[in-house]
Amino acid sequence: MDLQDASLDGGALNQAIANEIGRLLADFTGRGASTSRAFVHDDVVVCLLEHSLTKAERNLLAAGQTEVVRRLRDVFQTTMETDLVAIVERLTGRRVRTFVSGSNVSTDTSTEVFLLEPPA
Repeated sequence: MDLQDASLDGGALNQAIANEIGRLLADFTGRGASTSRAFVHDDVVVCLLEHSLTKAERNLLAAGQTEVVRRLRDVFQTTMETDLVAIVERLTGRRVRTFVSGSNVSTDTSTEVFLLEPPA
């Protein structure tokens, strides 16, 4: 773990988490979110991503393929889980106990939620 990263707190920590998760999404899908916000409160980290659907996904939605896009987003989030957890663990200096991810493709919004182990 990079001790410099784990020393972040408050707004700097929130921003670092949001930026890195947004960057991972962009690297993975080819398009990042227009808005990425993260919030850390006690043992919970929430990252909210808005407007990240790719052009292909938007075209599928326009063609009525909502369920296909939902399944695709679920696959993206499951595939990225290890990297998402690593980002939060490195930046918070704490182990992630639980990861929950979800998307609402009709509003082009997704959340990544991490439940942290208690501090050492």
